[in-house]
Amino acid sequence: MPEKKILIVDTDVASRNFIARNLVAQKYQVLQAGSGKEGLISAWRDRPDLIVIEPTVPDLRGEEIAFKLRQDPRTIHIPLIALSSDPSVMRIKSCLDAGFNEYITKTGQAVATLNETVNRLLGITAVTAKEGGLLMVFASAKGGAGTSSLCANIATNMAQTQPEAKVALVDLVLPMGSIAQLVGYAGAQNIVTVSNLPPLEIAPEYFEKELAEIPLWRFSLLAGSPDPESGNHLNVARIWDLVAGVKSAFDYVLVDLGRSLSKISLPLLQHADLMTLIVGTDLASVNMSKILLEYLKNKGVQESAIYTILNRAVGLEGASKPDAEKILGAPINITVPYLGGNFGLANNLHQPYALKFPKETGTFVLAEAAREIWFLQSRLTKGRK
Repeated sequence: MPEKKILIVDTDVASRNFIARNLVAQKYQVLQAGSGKEGLISAWRDRPDLIVIEPTVPDLRGEEIAFKLRQDPRTIHIPLIALSSDPSVMRIKSCLDAGFNEYITKTGQAVATLNETVNRLLGITAVTAKEGGLLMVFASAKGGAGTSSLCANIATNMAQTQPEAKVALVDLVLPMGSIAQLVGYAGAQNIVTVSNLPPLEIAPEYFEKELAEIPLWRFSLLAGSPDPESGNHLNVARIWDLVAGVKSAFDYVLVDLGRSLSKISLPLLQHADLMTLIVGTDLASVNMSKILLEYLKNKGVQESAIYTILNRAVGLEGASKPDAEKILGAPINITVPYLGGNFGLANNLHQPYALKFPKETGTFVLAEAAREIWFLQSRLTKGRK
């Protein structure tokens, strides 16, 4: 594989050289530019894989550089990192609004943060994001919305309606996962242990042969962190490698984020074939979901690729579907009715809801949601090889 090319734009020669040495030590090819104008020329001529910019360069504001790069088809998708001596909140906001992917302040931890950010952003490209199976991400803006339960049950319904398809679920709820407890998995393999395996050991064949099978649920599972302490040892720079590895071995990959929305999960949301947003009926959940939707749209997530579920998880009270749609400014695709204690009972027995309550309304609603999600992502990815 050819070396990834990184362009550094900074008028401070000492700072530029220090960053360059650090990146070269990690086997990256480094280009340098001493001004904003030189940086633009190099970006359009040399087509780097990533650009690190000091936004305080005097000849062109970093925001203007980012805007010009984002307007040109040659550089519109190149990841941009602001590595800045300006720590002000307003500067951070203006840079992110202009098109920077990340903003890092020059502090004692800047090099470590830069290394993690570079590795993470270069792990996902427009090409690699589309390789392998289809990626569906489940998330919520507020805890208690039932995201993990719905993710697992919809995965089971997808596998049941398409028995020839291989379905996998990846639990990325942090600091502690919940899918393993829900489905009754007690194995040692999880997202933390796999993230710390040597890179050569997690080739696509690893996930095809070694990923834990959960026969009752009809999917394979990469379990989440078993406890918060283990979560501290997650190698976050490897997240996309793991997801890409699972995608290479399975037809459908569902990732449960819960409400663990962070710089780790944002690239997955941006590159997913479909995002399923779970909204609780309490007003706090609906209002927070509205904020999340606006944020995701600003980060390039298309509204047409978001499937919204209103989950009446805790009772009959709360926002109705029309009320929630009015607040969200977006349609609710399906509403899961209040199921009393049935959902909790099925979860406690480590059983899919449809297996425990095959004739209940909830079973038909979950099956319909699975069909609609499958149909929507199929339409969105039509023509994809």
